[in-house]
Amino acid sequence: MAFSYTNSKMFPANHKTIFVLDHTPYFGISCESPIEFEFLKSRTPGFIPLSPISKSLWTCSVESAIEYCRIVWDLFPQGKLIRFFASDAVAHIMNTWSPGQQNLNHVMNGMSLIGVPPSPNLRSQPPQDFTVVHGLRAAIDALGECTDLQLENRKAIALGDGSLKLLNKCRIICITSARDNDSMKRLQEIFNNCLHAHNKVAAGSDRFLPIDHCHLVIIHTFPVNIESQVTPQPPRNLSSLLTTEVHPIKAPLISNKLSSLILEHYDLASTTVTGIPMKEEQNASSSANYDVEIYHSKDAHTAILKGNASDSSAIRTIKEGMEYETVTLKWCTPRGCTSSELQNCTSMYRITPVEVNSRPSLCLINFLLNGRSVMLEMPRKAGGKITSHLLASHGGEIFIHTLCTARSVLEDPPSISEGCGGRVTDYRITDFGLLIQQNRLVPLKSNYNSDVPNSIQKMKARLSRHTKYWPLTISSTLIFNLKNYIDPIPSIITKEKITDDEVVQCKQVIYNLISLEAKHEPLHLPNVGQRTKGQKREEQYKIMWNELETLLKNNCHSDNHKAVYTCLVECHKFSPDDNDKVELDQALRELDQLAKIEPDMQRASVIRATTDSPMSPPPLTSIAPPLSRTVLTNRSGGIYSTPRSLYDIFTSQDKVKHRPDFAGRTEDNSVAKLYPNLKTENDRGPRGEGMEVE
Repeated sequence: MAFSYTNSKMFPANHKTIFVLDHTPYFGISCESPIEFEFLKSRTPGFIPLSPISKSLWTCSVESAIEYCRIVWDLFPQGKLIRFFASDAVAHIMNTWSPGQQNLNHVMNGMSLIGVPPSPNLRSQPPQDFTVVHGLRAAIDALGECTDLQLENRKAIALGDGSLKLLNKCRIICITSARDNDSMKRLQEIFNNCLHAHNKVAAGSDRFLPIDHCHLVIIHTFPVNIESQVTPQPPRNLSSLLTTEVHPIKAPLISNKLSSLILEHYDLASTTVTGIPMKEEQNASSSANYDVEIYHSKDAHTAILKGNASDSSAIRTIKEGMEYETVTLKWCTPRGCTSSELQNCTSMYRITPVEVNSRPSLCLINFLLNGRSVMLEMPRKAGGKITSHLLASHGGEIFIHTLCTARSVLEDPPSISEGCGGRVTDYRITDFGLLIQQNRLVPLKSNYNSDVPNSIQKMKARLSRHTKYWPLTISSTLIFNLKNYIDPIPSIITKEKITDDEVVQCKQVIYNLISLEAKHEPLHLPNVGQRTKGQKREEQYKIMWNELETLLKNNCHSDNHKAVYTCLVECHKFSPDDNDKVELDQALRELDQLAKIEPDMQRASVIRATTDSPMSPPPLTSIAPPLSRTVLTNRSGGIYSTPRSLYDIFTSQDKVKHRPDFAGRTEDNSVAKLYPNLKTENDRGPRGEGMEVE
C-alpha cells in the first residue's frame, strides 16, 4: 500500500506551500485606502471626529495570507502544509512543517514577534541589504526538507522497490513589490538559479529532497494612488523545474486575488446560498433574506454541472468583484429533518464560509452546528426545481452533501415505456429494436491481413451513419411517422453506397410528395400524441420538408447521396423564411422521364396547375386584375380563362324578372304618374286615412 503513495496525486503541488512576505521598509508605507474609524451616529456641537486610518502594505499582505491559510486548514485538516517566511535583511521563519505548528495561533504569534517593517530612517550602519531574495532562498531550502508524510513514504520506498521515486512538488507565493518588469525578471532568474543550485546539493545529500517542480506565484502589490510599472504575466515555464506567474494588484485587493488563486490551487468551488431568512438585528419581529458564500471541493458540483447544460449555465455566475464563478443555490425551508437522518448522498465534502466574520455567515454556521440541516435547491430553466445538496454538521464540522438526483440503485428499474422519471412515454421502441437488429455484431475469425480494414472500425462507421439523424421520441419527428409516404428513403440513404436504381427510387418518393402537396392532400398520420393534434396541412408539409432536408443533408456520403439531396433542393426551394415553394412543373417532367425509363412504374395522379380547378394556382399571365377577382364563373371556362370587367360579368348574366320595371324606365318615354291612388286635397280626411296601401 505504501507504494501507491508515491504518485503525483499523493504529493501534488499544494502538499507544501510557502508564503514569502516582503518585510522591507517599503511595506511599512500606507496603502492609501482610508477606513473610517468613527462610528458614533450623534455628534454634539464642538465634537472633533477621529481622522480615518489606513492599513500598511504589510498589514494587507499578512491579513490576506492568513485568510488563505484559514480556508485551507478549514477544508484540509491534514495533508496540506503551509509555512511562512518574512524577508528584510534576513529571512524570518514563522513555523515549520511540524503538524503542531500548522495553525493560525502559531503563525500570528510569529508575526507579532517580528513586528512591523523597519523604518527607512532607522537603518543601522553600515546599511543593511533589505531584499525579498533572502526569504526566497530560505524557502527553497525549506522545500527540500521532508514532511512527516514524505518521510514515512521515503522509508517505505527504501525497504521496497528502490526504482520508485518520491515526488517533491511545491508552491511558493511571494508578496513583494518590484520597480518594473526588468526587476521582476531578474528576481525570477535569481530564484531559478537558486532552485537548480539546491537540486545539485540535494542530489548528494540524504537530508534534503530534490525539488521536482516548483510553482512560483509572485503578487506585486502597491498603494492605491500609484500606477504599476509591472505588467501581468500568465503562467509560463521558466525551466523544466520552474513555472512562474506575476499578478500586479493593489494592496487592498490582495485578498480578492488570493481568493481566486486558492480555488485553482486546491481544486475548490464556490457556492452562494441565497434566500436565507434571517431576523433583523435592530428589529427582531421582521426578517430579510441574505446570501452566504461558502468554499468546498469542486467535486461537489460535478453532478449538476454535467447535467442539463441550460440548467447549469443558469446557476453559474461571475462573483461580483471577483474573477471566479459561483454556483447559486436556493435555501430550502427545513422540514424537521436533522443531520442524524439518512439521506441518499453520493459524496460529502467540508465547507468553510468565505466571510467568516459576517453576521449572515455566523447565523448559518450556528444554525448548522446546533444539529439542523439545510436543503439547497437548484432551479431549472424549464421550470420547477430539484433538491441537489444538503448542508449538515457531523462531529462539529460542517459538510456539503451531494444528493442523488437520479433514481436510486435500490429501486426497481423503470420501464422503457415509462421513460426517465415517467415524463417521456413515446420512445421509438420498435424502431430502436430494428436499429439494433440492423447493427448486430457477430463473431468473426481473426484476419491477419493488414490490408483489410478493421471490422470494428467499419461497424463504428456504419453505426455513425445510421444515427446521424435518429430522433429518440415519436413526437420529435414527422417523417419517421410517415413510412407509407417516405419509404424507402430512410433505409437507402443510410447505406455506405447506393446504386443508380436506388437514386431513382428516392427521387420518385420526392416527386410523389410534391404531387401530394400540389393536390392539397393532408398527410395521414398515426396517433403520435398531442404534437400533431390540430396541425394544419401547410404546417405538416413545412415540417416534413425541413426534416427530410435534414435527413438527406446529414447523409451525403457519396455522389449518389448528394444527387438525392440535390434533387430535393432543386424541386423544393428552401427560402430563408422557410416558405415552401414547389416547382411542380419540373417535378411532373421528372415523373414523365421516370415513366419512360420504367414503364411499369405507376404514375401518381396529379392535377396540373394549368387546369381550371378552383384549388389550382392560376398562371401568372392570366391572373385577373384585383377588381375582377370574383367567385363567379363564366360559361366558356374557369374563372381565370379570360380577363373580364365587372360590367362584362353583369351583362352576361340572365336576369330574372321578379316584378315589372318602373314605368319611368320604359323605352316609350311615357310619363309615370306619382301616387295614382292619392285622393284630392279637398276629399282628404284625417291624416293617414286617405292613403290606400296595396
